[in-house]
Amino acid sequence: MRLNQVQTGIENGKLSLKLDMPEGNSPFCVVYCGGKAKLTTLPVHGETKVITHQGKVKRVKFDEGEEF
Repeated sequence: MRLNQVQTGIENGKLSLKLDMPEGNSPFCVVYCGGKAKLTTLPVHGETKVITHQGKVKRVKFDEGEEF
């Protein structure tokens, strides 16, 4: 799986995350819903979509490509 669970804590209205940073300087995304946070690195070429349903995260979809 591409999504890795991240430890979270909320104190005084602030969200704190304990991250194991992705390798290198690659961009990443943290998705938070219902007390859980998940981390994923973003593809070099492509789209990452966060799909919601009734106010909750349902899935994260990846559409990758490569330049010819």
